[in-house]
Amino acid sequence: MSFWYNVDTGRVETDENRSRGEQVLGPYATEAEAQAALDTAHKKTEQWDSEDRDWNQRGGSAAGGDSDA
Repeated sequence: MSFWYNVDTGRVETDENRSRGEQVLGPYATEAEAQAALDTAHKKTEQWDSEDRDWNQRGGSAAGGDSDA
């Protein structure tokens, strides 16, 4: 069984009672993982933002690559 986090209601849902649409995050393997969905999403967003900043500071190209070729 999969678990889902509904951002509109703040509740964990299962496959049997899952809302359809963009308001659910998941699937997650456990109810605890689903309950932590917003925290997990926040941490991943911070990580990706940091990686984007690093990439942009390096000039936005892969190391050793030449995009003009």
